[in-house]
Amino acid sequence: MMRTRPLKVALLGCGVVGSEVARIMTTHADDLAARIGAPVELAGVAVRRPSKVREGIAQELVTTDATALVKRGDIDVVVEVIGGIEPARGLITTAFEHGASVVSANKALLAQDGAALHAAAEAHGKDLYYEAAVAGAIPLIRPLRESLAGDKINRVMGIVNGTTNFILDKMDTTGAGYQEALDEATALGYAEADPTADVEAFDAAAKAAILAGIAFHTRVRLDDVYREGMTEVTAADFRSAKEMGCTIKLLAICERSKDGASVTARVHPAMIPLSHPLASVRGAYNAVFVESDAAGQLMFYGPGAGGSPTASAVLGDLVAVCRNRLNGATGPGESAYAALPVSPMGEVVTRYHISLDVADKPGVLAQVATVFAEHGVSIDTVRQQGKDGEASLVVVTHRASDASLTGTVEALRKLDTVRGVASIMRVEGE
Repeated sequence: MMRTRPLKVALLGCGVVGSEVARIMTTHADDLAARIGAPVELAGVAVRRPSKVREGIAQELVTTDATALVKRGDIDVVVEVIGGIEPARGLITTAFEHGASVVSANKALLAQDGAALHAAAEAHGKDLYYEAAVAGAIPLIRPLRESLAGDKINRVMGIVNGTTNFILDKMDTTGAGYQEALDEATALGYAEADPTADVEAFDAAAKAAILAGIAFHTRVRLDDVYREGMTEVTAADFRSAKEMGCTIKLLAICERSKDGASVTARVHPAMIPLSHPLASVRGAYNAVFVESDAAGQLMFYGPGAGGSPTASAVLGDLVAVCRNRLNGATGPGESAYAALPVSPMGEVVTRYHISLDVADKPGVLAQVATVFAEHGVSIDTVRQQGKDGEASLVVVTHRASDASLTGTVEALRKLDTVRGVASIMRVEGE
């Protein structure tokens, strides 16, 4: 039997995502009520510019006083889509204190203060859901913390930023340079006027922190994630990748050490074999590859950003939280019992592709090989091309630690025969 008294929802933010959440709540009201077991009612919308016309939202619902809205006491669920650290953090904790559960899409806040927010939710017996914070419409967080709760996850690797994937895909398929591809992404609306959060991997790093925390039952903060942007990737790097049967993606990689005693979380550009499922992810799409003991290999794929896809994830959480509310229960909270240490990047082991500018004369290859050997880095393949006294030397290593590779490169720079290090790129997914 359906309850007739509606569950009241406060919406914080009414931009691209918030306005789509409000629209779906209105146009799909009957379906949502049937799925939840009670009607849901938009009880208030907090915005910065109240004079702006918002189609489908009654003006009397609009307010600039977000704090007063979440303090009302009759609000069942607060949906936070304003982003940033403050005032979002204060509004979410205030919502818990005044009896509301929270649905958020705020990756930056969750990566920085997720533990404190989970603790506040638990202290007040409320829910904190955030499916929309990581990969837009792709169901990912709920499968990790519920469907795979009985499994042991060893690795989560994926493309979690559509803007960067669009840029790298254009560079790969058209031969365009970085700036040319970025300009196209901006013109099409995939990149912001200031693309720093995307291209310097701040956005992806926040998502990696969230994914690692859930996958490994360990608190992983944004500061724990190694971050390397993609602004230095060149057309020449793509040519080298193609010669190896690879492409280049900006990857978020969270993995458990072989002995299971620690975890790592990192975001950086990497060469990935064309045979790997992630290599075929095109345009602004996202995909996440999960490896676990029992389930094996799983891949989640779909649109990772945009108003409608993100709103879909928000509404999915809203339905779940409202159902919990009706049943007097809460869903899964933070699971950090494992408390594994997060290893520094220097301990990460992977393969490397290094391109060197060297003098074109006898003995150079022997000198370079000696430096690699002295630092314990085994060489897999070498390719040398020379002309008019100058040459390029491309070295692909076997698996080596980041620390040992860093020492190798520092020593190579000291050789008289090495003019410069043109590029260094990790090789993943093999």
